[in-house]
Amino acid sequence: MSEAKTASAAGAKPESSKPTRPAPKPNVYVDTQPFWDGAREGKLMMQYCTETGRFQHYPRPVSVFTGKRTLEWREVSGNGTIYACTTVRIPGPGVEGRLPLPVATVELDEGVRLIANILGCAPEEMAIGKRVTLAFDHFDDGTPYPAFRLADNAR
Repeated sequence: MSEAKTASAAGAKPESSKPTRPAPKPNVYVDTQPFWDGAREGKLMMQYCTETGRFQHYPRPVSVFTGKRTLEWREVSGNGTIYACTTVRIPGPGVEGRLPLPVATVELDEGVRLIANILGCAPEEMAIGKRVTLAFDHFDDGTPYPAFRLADNAR
């Protein structure tokens, strides 16, 4: 039996099938459901330490500032500044048809940083210090996740 028929018989995807961009599973190690629920509502939710009054990202079971479970989820503005940036130009799973893909570390006005795609932006438009505003991209199943647009390109 040929390799293609063997793979097909075993239930494997044919080589020509497009890799998918699946959404991460919520609540695997830490409660992230508020983050994903907020994204579905068009909101960017971050963990907030009630003892220090500071946001943190990525989600953790305890505050990075106190080591205590003094955390709650709060909506942030979604406005920020590009802290660092790069452009993905090498093909890989999940980026088909999206290259070149501008990516940045965004420092939100609330002081927390996250890495995100910059949508609707040519690589040469992106620069450290430029203002960005919240936008949403989607995984293949339609699940929204935070991305940004340059503030002067916001639609």
